[in-house]
Amino acid sequence: MHVLLVEDDDAIATPLTKGLERQNFTVRREATGLGAVEALSSAPSPNIVLLDLGLPDIDGYEVCRRIRATSSVPIIVVTARGEEIDRVLGLELGADDYMVKPFGFRELVARINAVTRRASATEEPVEPIVHLSGGFVLDNRTRRVTRNDEEVVLTRKEFDLLALLATDPGATHTREDILEQVWDAHWYGPTKTLDVHIASLRKKLDDHELVETVRGVGFRLRTTDSSPTA
Repeated sequence: MHVLLVEDDDAIATPLTKGLERQNFTVRREATGLGAVEALSSAPSPNIVLLDLGLPDIDGYEVCRRIRATSSVPIIVVTARGEEIDRVLGLELGADDYMVKPFGFRELVARINAVTRRASATEEPVEPIVHLSGGFVLDNRTRRVTRNDEEVVLTRKEFDLLALLATDPGATHTREDILEQVWDAHWYGPTKTLDVHIASLRKKLDDHELVETVRGVGFRLRTTDSSPTA
């Protein structure tokens, strides 16, 4: 597996590269944001990007945005910025996961495997096109969501969330079920990650009441006949 490590600090990049190589990863290290963006267009293409935010030329958020504009490669942000607003922004810009330094190496490897496993899943959707409440249309074939023929741009995780809920509109999916199917069967991170993605998804749907919270249980998609859950 090819890993693109975007990290300007040698004290972090060198041991991390060696550790990943011992785990049979092939690592390409870039110390700048521009170098990272350019690396996406050269062979071999990375299977995953580990992205620091504090880069010397371009802020990591901008790098994330540029990568996501042209590629669906999984991105894990690895940074010292641990505030909730930082996590939210990173996920909204398209990161698939977010880890705060210092972090355990084993956890990083586990997250790399989980994210890439999810990204490479090839399960066929039950319904290619699903018409949702509020005029939204979800196309599993192209992984696009539209409303009135205008695309609603979603990140990989946001689309996966909506697609899972759309498999049975009106049915409640527990938090555990969503984390297992959208993240990983052995997910052990904070469940707040789910709330962050749900909030971001709702925002991109113009705060439409399509995604309902079932208090104490999980989430469901509202149907034309359903009423909001208190």
